[in-house]
Amino acid sequence: MHLNKQVCGLDPDSEYVELAVEVFAMLADPTRIRIILALKNAEEMSVNHLADVVDKSAASVSQHLAKLRLSRMVQTRREGTTVFYRLTDEDASELVIDAIKQAEHVVGYAPHHGEEEVTA
Repeated sequence: MHLNKQVCGLDPDSEYVELAVEVFAMLADPTRIRIILALKNAEEMSVNHLADVVDKSAASVSQHLAKLRLSRMVQTRREGTTVFYRLTDEDASELVIDAIKQAEHVVGYAPHHGEEEVTA
């Protein structure tokens, strides 16, 4: 079956290109990348727990989480006075993982696709 590129947004002139730029801009911060990676490895975490994991203040992490929440990358659940955060889906973590893999390729720590890993 032939898929229309325009329908799925993969055409260079797609209306989704500008939105994709906004997604990358949202992820263009080391603290937000660390938060996404931390949440990828946990079902959910509180602000204080995330702050400990990413080694930032709870206030700073809370501000980053607010931005991630507005972009719908994370969701919340309240239990008493504690708010727990979780990834909305795997899309954000997959983008981060791909970016980390690309960074590894750039610095030579990982083989490029189709190449075998060289072991010493």
